[in-house]
Amino acid sequence: MLIPLALTQFVASYAGSNMNVAINNISKDLNTTVQGVQTAITLFLLCMAALMIPGSKLTDIWGRKRCLIAGLTIYGAGAVIASLAGTFTTHGLWVLIVGYSGFEGVGSALMIPPIYILATIAFSDVQSRARAFGAISGAGGIGAATGPLIGGLITTTISWRASFLLQALIVAAIVFLTLRLTDPLAPDPDRPFDVLGAVLSAVGMFFIVIGILQAGSNGLLLVVFIVLGVLFLLWFFLHIRSMTRAGKEPLLSLSLFRSRISNLGLVTQNIQWLIMMGSTFTVSVYLQTVRHFSAIKTGVVFTAATVGVLLSSAVQERLAKRYPQRTLIRAGFVITIAGLGLLIGLVNHSDEVWAFLPGLFAFGIGVGTMLTPSVNIVQSAFPEERQGEISGLSRSVSNLGSSLGTAIAGTILVSQLVTRHYVAATIVLAGFGLVGLVAAIVLPAGGEKQAGGAALRARARST
Repeated sequence: MLIPLALTQFVASYAGSNMNVAINNISKDLNTTVQGVQTAITLFLLCMAALMIPGSKLTDIWGRKRCLIAGLTIYGAGAVIASLAGTFTTHGLWVLIVGYSGFEGVGSALMIPPIYILATIAFSDVQSRARAFGAISGAGGIGAATGPLIGGLITTTISWRASFLLQALIVAAIVFLTLRLTDPLAPDPDRPFDVLGAVLSAVGMFFIVIGILQAGSNGLLLVVFIVLGVLFLLWFFLHIRSMTRAGKEPLLSLSLFRSRISNLGLVTQNIQWLIMMGSTFTVSVYLQTVRHFSAIKTGVVFTAATVGVLLSSAVQERLAKRYPQRTLIRAGFVITIAGLGLLIGLVNHSDEVWAFLPGLFAFGIGVGTMLTPSVNIVQSAFPEERQGEISGLSRSVSNLGSSLGTAIAGTILVSQLVTRHYVAATIVLAGFGLVGLVAAIVLPAGGEKQAGGAALRARARST
């Protein structure tokens, strides 16, 4: 069962990072700029974040397997459309945005929540769930880390368009494997769907991220968009509170935020993906625009991060048996921040390629160490009947972090207000890492054991 689920997470994460090494090639082919390609990447991640909660809610109505297959199908169609960008029309960037940012983003929002719902239901205790989430989160981390290498190889030897076609082929194989899965919970087609809540939450997140993209270029739009985003999210909060008081089912229950363990776990998830995607984007752009590395050379440099993620993901089950989940999250942040420090210190003192390797390796080790425990803590904090909601919220928070990381890093890299863009972007990302470390430090002791026990008791009752 884990094979199609892990492969699905791999493809979604790969799509978010493989574009980074092809930025120069894509911008030249589509007659656009680095900022234009960055916008497409950010919109893809934002589309996932904005629609993840509604997509998760639909798993209860349509069923987890049906949503998974529908999401994969839409995603595959988007990959084919993106591969045709600039082929039949001069508006290549818009075709890329429709296929990559739109179709693949919507497909991801439908196919990712079922992954974690199915895994949570199938594995009831902390250790076995750590193994399952280790495989899935590890696949996601590997997808994000190997995206530059695989994407760089394909872009250099064939074309960046071939990378999208490869995704379509992998998705077709996953659909075939998914047909054998069984949905452990029956869908409830009569369950209500909060359309207004879905619109308000999506629009709110959209304006906030688009506002961040205006930093350094248009201060007025920055303020206007962020204020609009905050107002829409406030409206969303008031809406779901009103529905809850009226005895109706909102898109997102406010009771999900009553768990201190889950809240802090969500903070760590958001910052982990913010750092991962922001750093990947920063280093990729620096290597290609400042060091003038080719796509394949840039991808090879990122092999160090890939090895780090692979090594730390491979030992997740053993680590979960020996150490509390919060200890692993703390260690992950410390190692990741150290890796970012190496990326600043060594790269500034050497023009050699090797200067990137220690920092990226430590970065990969740190990220791989903390991704799984954060997911495990959040998902385990709720019983089976709440898995649809918390899975959507968890994935939405993570993908919002990804989009914010790319937006923040990209904004700094093109800003006219700073001179050493690479250093400034890396320092800001390390600062976010410190915030994540503080959240991990204040995580309650033994929380994951209590949460795992609650989920196990709920499973026993349902059985």
